[in-house]
Amino acid sequence: MRIVVALGGNALARRGEPMTADHLRANVRASCEALTDLAREHEVVITHGNGPQVGLLALQNLAYQDVAAYPLDILGAETQGMIGYVIQQELSNALAGERDVAAVLTTTEVDESDPAFDRPTKLIGPMYSADDAADAAAEYRWTIARDGKGFRRVVPSPEPLRIMQAPLVRGLLEGGHLVVCVGGGGVPVKTDSKGRQIGLQAVVDKDAASAALAAELEADMLVMLTDGDYVSENWGTPEQRDIHTASAAAIGELAFAEGSMQPKVDAAIRVAKAGGRALIGPLDRLDDLIERRIGTEIRPDLAEGIRFV
Repeated sequence: MRIVVALGGNALARRGEPMTADHLRANVRASCEALTDLAREHEVVITHGNGPQVGLLALQNLAYQDVAAYPLDILGAETQGMIGYVIQQELSNALAGERDVAAVLTTTEVDESDPAFDRPTKLIGPMYSADDAADAAAEYRWTIARDGKGFRRVVPSPEPLRIMQAPLVRGLLEGGHLVVCVGGGGVPVKTDSKGRQIGLQAVVDKDAASAALAAELEADMLVMLTDGDYVSENWGTPEQRDIHTASAAAIGELAFAEGSMQPKVDAAIRVAKAGGRALIGPLDRLDDLIERRIGTEIRPDLAEGIRFV
């Protein structure tokens, strides 16, 4: 099978954990070890987020004031290289060199008139207290939003139109290689009237970009790995019901949390409408997720619409 695996933020950085290189490598190593059986047997593309890391680079960037701060598109490219390198290396190590792994820096075409540019929603960077968030917003002219018990910077997150390097990724897969790409959703770019790519100041949602890639590659499956066991209707209420399987049409009628599960459901619907399947579930139980003992599957059709656990 051809499978796109999207690693959630918990695969790279644990909530509340210092964003050190050692922690990044340890988390990636554990994730890659969980992926080895899948990577041995299938055509696998690994995508990943970059929200905490790109925000950290932005802060480090601002600390050196002798030159102008680098723009967000270049910082996004830096995180693709940084995280892609670690995933490439640790997956190669986990497979003991059985398969070649290529990390590809990718760009994602978006529409510069996307309304997301007027409504920043994508959380990036470290967590702040209310006072520190207010100070950062005033000093750097950032937009700040609540994230759980703390606050983080938010930036525009436009919808991906296409992954510019999808044909290259397809060629690598057909050549027997494993691929790491679409890091942080890919660097958002627009295409001007002369066909030139120009970077934009935004961060594309990783799951949305992974779904766009899966559709372009005609992948059999998109697997979105997170720290939750299921997609749940009425999550966190006495009426909560965990979803085992759903059709794209049926689950599209439900609403989920905008900052967490809704983007994953939207990505799954995009893949299902393109004829593939999408799984959403926990990284630490990947085998059970693939065998459908845990997690949520979204597929093109299902007679009963939604099947609950």
